[in-house]
Amino acid sequence: MRLLVVSQYFWPENFRVNDLVAELGRRGHQVTVLTGVPNYPEGQVSPEFRRDPRRFSSYQSAEVVRVPILTRGKGGRRLALNYFSFVLTGSTMGVWRLRGRAFDAVFVFQPSPITACLPAILIGRLKGAPVLLWVLDLWPETLAAVGAVRAKWLLALVGRMVAFIYRRCALILAQSRAFEPNIANYSGDVSRIRYFPGWAEPLFHGSLSSVEPAPEVRAYQDTFNVLFAGNIGEAQDFPAILDAADKLRQRADIRWLIVGDGRAAEWVRSEIRRRALDDSVRMLGRHAIERMPSFFCAAGALLVTLKRDPVFAMTIPGKVQTYLATGRPVIGMLDGEGARVIQQSGAGLVCASGDGPALADRVAHLASLPSAERAAMGARGLEYSRKEFDRDRLLTQLEEWMAELASGDGVAGTR
Repeated sequence: MRLLVVSQYFWPENFRVNDLVAELGRRGHQVTVLTGVPNYPEGQVSPEFRRDPRRFSSYQSAEVVRVPILTRGKGGRRLALNYFSFVLTGSTMGVWRLRGRAFDAVFVFQPSPITACLPAILIGRLKGAPVLLWVLDLWPETLAAVGAVRAKWLLALVGRMVAFIYRRCALILAQSRAFEPNIANYSGDVSRIRYFPGWAEPLFHGSLSSVEPAPEVRAYQDTFNVLFAGNIGEAQDFPAILDAADKLRQRADIRWLIVGDGRAAEWVRSEIRRRALDDSVRMLGRHAIERMPSFFCAAGALLVTLKRDPVFAMTIPGKVQTYLATGRPVIGMLDGEGARVIQQSGAGLVCASGDGPALADRVAHLASLPSAERAAMGARGLEYSRKEFDRDRLLTQLEEWMAELASGDGVAGTR
């Protein structure tokens, strides 16, 4: 099939859409990606892209069509302009650069912002191609949860935009089953909703015992390391994480490693200094996804957190699937679906969102367990990952849905 993938974020930015595009290409599809200039999460254009933009005009076998956007920068107003700029250039320059091309289906990768779907809807209409939307964040609820928008009238306006988008998609894919009632409320049609969770990229599968530790973590191999990997933002509730680290500050055998970057990173650095937690909490920066197993192999446990909010309780954070696939124990400070997956898999321990003292207790308890018991947790997580989040099975299902829509027959099967 001739497929167009629309995503505001793409390689060299680290998102699961990269793996999806590469695998669809390997399966013989002709894939084109419409995206922006890479600037996530730092808020500035990626230095390697700035040096040689032509190097990023293709990925694996896919052609990458990039449109200029205003970088994320700092602050909420700048972020809103970043979102709007992709809508504007994607709907104008993107349409122009894709002129004369036919597509069988348009697939939209949608973490925040949902506005990235607007160019896809326009292109789908012009090309006569069905649009599939993979919903990873619920808008406007996520905007309210992180405090980005507080005015009720503005949230209501965003809600109307969400309804406009959902009702023009041929199929809406929900990353969590708990998303489905919310999506149905805006789309007005449950028949076009399907459950489609995330998966772990192949490099994370299997044992980490043969992986050489990254130079950045070699100095920490004598402690029980709790490793957080990913975006450092408002939703991840770093104040509560640092509360837990503060409670365990006297435990020289426990260390917290933070791998990643994001809009809250500078605040976290300053807070570590203010609390004098430099010895127990280490920020190791952002690194390419290909290097992440070399960080994970130094972890006694992998940490996933989300703020306390109903919308986050419906979410399965993408890192959960990755963590499970590594065979390492998982500690979660989160509610709802994410907590359910960790508990149901038997892969680790959980506590309620926002409860830093309880997180400290879970970490101390896990550190006290025999290594064989922790290894058993990791093994259960790996097995659960293979059963529930199998990459090949999920992408085969996606292919079938796209083929059915492209044929004009609609999507068969149950939700």
